[in-house]
Amino acid sequence: MTVTTRRAILGWLMAIAATLMPAATPAAAQPQPPLTVFAAASLTNALTEIGKAYTAKTGRPVRFSFASSGVIARQIEAGAKADLFFSADTEWMDYVQTRGLIDPSTRRDLLRGRLALIASAASTVRLTIKPGFALAAALGPKGRLSTGDPDSVPAGRYARAALTNLGVWPTVADRLVRADNVRTALTYVAHGEAPLGIVYETDAAIEPGVRIVGFFPEASHAPIVYPVAITKSAVPGSADFYRFATGPAARAIYAKYRFRPIGR
Repeated sequence: MTVTTRRAILGWLMAIAATLMPAATPAAAQPQPPLTVFAAASLTNALTEIGKAYTAKTGRPVRFSFASSGVIARQIEAGAKADLFFSADTEWMDYVQTRGLIDPSTRRDLLRGRLALIASAASTVRLTIKPGFALAAALGPKGRLSTGDPDSVPAGRYARAALTNLGVWPTVADRLVRADNVRTALTYVAHGEAPLGIVYETDAAIEPGVRIVGFFPEASHAPIVYPVAITKSAVPGSADFYRFATGPAARAIYAKYRFRPIGR
């Protein structure tokens, strides 16, 4: 067999092998590492739905860690790896920003909410929320008021401010169930462990075990604002989810859960 013939056969075999080998997978189609999002507990339902929609569109999974904004902010400060942070108030976002833990150029106020007084669905309590209203009497002789811990949980801070401005805080300050996040406060009322609670409208809307007794006047507390930002330790691609979670499709999901999107 001549050298020319051997080369021809070798080329023929290589051509056949090439047709049998699977095509290389483009880099873009390779599995992408999940994004990690830390968010206020009150955003659980909305962000979970938004995360699923994003994954369905892009193929990239999103992992969520939901807790009180204060707990999350301190976790980020302690070195927890998060790509985005959704806070239930501006104070905890300020906390991480002053420590250089977020990219301030990505910070934006995303949503607004309302503060609600709730009772169990079976309760017959009726109250008009106004200065000096009879909240303590509505709790009964031994009942307690469930809300987030005012020292660390945004919902509790708003509740304390509202009750203080309405002149009823001294009557209930020592009768609180200080929950570690607003969803826990909601559960106490839904399960009958507290006759009344103060949570966000959005929380009450997803829990059939409670009903809204009334809304607190917005002037009685600081505006309920949810800011979002990308962290300084964010992995590549975090900005893509940020754009999705602040875009039109996500805004429609927030509105479905009774959040009020801010701005564009």
